[in-house]
Amino acid sequence: MIRQSIAIVYHSGYGHTGRQAEAVRAGVEQVDGVEAMLLTVDKVERHWDDLNAAQAIIFGSPTYMGAVSASFKAFQEATSNAVLAKGYLWKDKIAAGFTTSGSRSGDKLSTLMQMVIFAAQHGMHWVGLDLPPANCSSTGSEEDMNRLGFWLGAAAQANTDEGPETAPPASDLATARHLGRRVALTTLQFARGCEIMSFPRELAAHE
Repeated sequence: MIRQSIAIVYHSGYGHTGRQAEAVRAGVEQVDGVEAMLLTVDKVERHWDDLNAAQAIIFGSPTYMGAVSASFKAFQEATSNAVLAKGYLWKDKIAAGFTTSGSRSGDKLSTLMQMVIFAAQHGMHWVGLDLPPANCSSTGSEEDMNRLGFWLGAAAQANTDEGPETAPPASDLATARHLGRRVALTTLQFARGCEIMSFPRELAAHE
């Protein structure tokens, strides 16, 4: 089977979401048969062909005022001409997302929902987080994965007075790695299913 390409496209205002993106890439690279491509939104203009050729795209943005950042929103809007206007080039690709904020909640769910809607508009298949909520009982710990209790994607909390060298904490980065690995495995499953059914994905993308 052809090696599967997974793109991670993100914006990071202060470096915290960048740490999360690197953890997602590390998770993807734990799986044989896939390769990860890490792109910041300011470099996407030179890589539309790479994104269009990828089998999966994982989106990442900090949560600012209960929404994706302005830079990430600009990337989303740019896909209207760069992708949608040329046909549903991202149709049937795998999609997922991650976000960081200073607060434990910080309205991160709103950011992830915006990413889900964006993926749906492109005809993509969204992959959520398959981890139970953690740190929600007397036996829970801040060291547990998914300590913030999110399902749509990987969420992280970074103290506003700490730099990316120390925040987000290890548990949130482990959650991001888990998401990357899950997306990689799902992408392989999807590709293998298309192969078994003799159903080229490019036909789904352009029918």
